[in-house]
Amino acid sequence: MQTPIVLVTGGSRGLGRNMAQHLAGQGSDIVLTYRSESGEAQAVVAAIEAHGRRAAALPLDVGDSATFPAFVESVRAVLAGWGCERLDALVNNAGMGIHASFADTTEAQFDQLVNVHLKGPFFLTAALLPLIADGGRILNVSSGLTRFTLPGYAAYAAMKGAIEVLSRYQAKELGARGIGVNTLAPGAIATDFGGGAVRDDAQLNAFVASQTALGRVGEADDIGAAVASLLSPANRWINGQRVEASGGMFL
Repeated sequence: MQTPIVLVTGGSRGLGRNMAQHLAGQGSDIVLTYRSESGEAQAVVAAIEAHGRRAAALPLDVGDSATFPAFVESVRAVLAGWGCERLDALVNNAGMGIHASFADTTEAQFDQLVNVHLKGPFFLTAALLPLIADGGRILNVSSGLTRFTLPGYAAYAAMKGAIEVLSRYQAKELGARGIGVNTLAPGAIATDFGGGAVRDDAQLNAFVASQTALGRVGEADDIGAAVASLLSPANRWINGQRVEASGGMFL
């Protein structure tokens, strides 16, 4: 039986790195992408290989759809080198944050968010479909901000809301191939995302913890573990769903 192979975009740092490590710990080989920090990406590869799994890191700017055909061929070459032809799962995780009020958001900021968080995952997934095995899985990363609102994230949250709708359509249209599609919506997590505000701002950290049922801010391990769980065979019947991993924020 072939070892599962999972592609994680934005897998060199933050939540993506943790997702890749948890998935590898669960027994999957990993293809991860990075935008510019090849050293960080290779460190993740080395860590995964040290635990007995195969891993490869490929450069990808999810905001530049013109590069997707060449990227697909790079993935195909990695798979061939491993004696395989198909991916078993795709995690659309890569992203960036822009904090700006609705009134102050510029068209340039809006367009960047569209390209990275909506257009990119839409067309990258379509380009990778020939490499995703029948019966495979797709997990799109959303945000708790599609359910609750905090000032400054109108554009970002709107893109994530679109991804949640897209995921349901993908689940419906790809169901004939047995491909399951879900979204995972993290709450506030103590990583370097958004300049590390949740991690480094003690006042913000305390506020988030006070508004979370479990009484603390989320950690990267909380999300990596959730991704590994959702992509495990035991959860195959979960499909077309939005799963929030926030510890119970703003209930």
